[in-house]
Amino acid sequence: MATGKDRQRVLAREHYERQMKKRAERAARARRNTVIGSSVGVVVVIGGVVAAFALIGGQNDSTSAQASPAASDNASEQSAAEPTAYDKNSGTCGYVAAPEGGTSKNVGLPPAKVSAQPKTMTVQTNLGTIEFALAGDKAPCTVGSFEFLASKKYFDNTVCHRLTTQGIKVLQCGDPQASGKGGPTDGQGNPGYRFVDENLQGAEYGRGVLAMANSGPGTNGSQFFIVYGDETKSLPPQYTPFGTVTKGMEIVDKVAKAGVESKTGDGPPKERVELKSVTISGKS
Repeated sequence: MATGKDRQRVLAREHYERQMKKRAERAARARRNTVIGSSVGVVVVIGGVVAAFALIGGQNDSTSAQASPAASDNASEQSAAEPTAYDKNSGTCGYVAAPEGGTSKNVGLPPAKVSAQPKTMTVQTNLGTIEFALAGDKAPCTVGSFEFLASKKYFDNTVCHRLTTQGIKVLQCGDPQASGKGGPTDGQGNPGYRFVDENLQGAEYGRGVLAMANSGPGTNGSQFFIVYGDETKSLPPQYTPFGTVTKGMEIVDKVAKAGVESKTGDGPPKERVELKSVTISGKS
């Protein structure tokens, strides 16, 4: 006859196995959904070829087989919390800690209260100044996050680690620890938290659009991309568009023209782009 302790051990083992299964599923899902993070795939469909673009936002959910039940339970509790959308009544967003994985530059969670007002983002680079009009009214959680990260100098002295010139035409930045040389961890960086997707209904990715990279729904962190072509027919509405370039598009064009350090048309840009500083201004 089983004792109470035996029953507790069985329940504990079943709980642990469920958590391990969930984590394995998340890792598999992240790999399937990768768009601009690790590679650009090609999906063959009836009537043509569509570039499958997976912008990974640094959520590498791989786990160790030696993880202890205690560590697993902690990660489970952390990942169980889901980010919540902007609440107009309270003016707040639900930012949550990201599951362990990737290379984090953790600066804490942004304030829940956001302004939901248009903003201007000014990025000083080694090649000149790029300015963006940020749609805080349409993507308040995203803009609130960027305003927080800019205030922490999170993006200062970082590099744009990825350029794509075939299939899709984008420049990706926002990994705080990327080398920009195509290292194995480039594209894995994140701020240690994540937030909801926004402004996806009718989303289009025309030239000059600024949008979030991700590795699946609700995995936005700090990585973003700038469209220098016209990807309105190439990209599905899965990447939060939250701004447009208003000044300095010629800088992105210059980088694109210089090409990629890879014959595949996907990798570190030959023309190195360093973000010296990022500032955001506007109504609060």
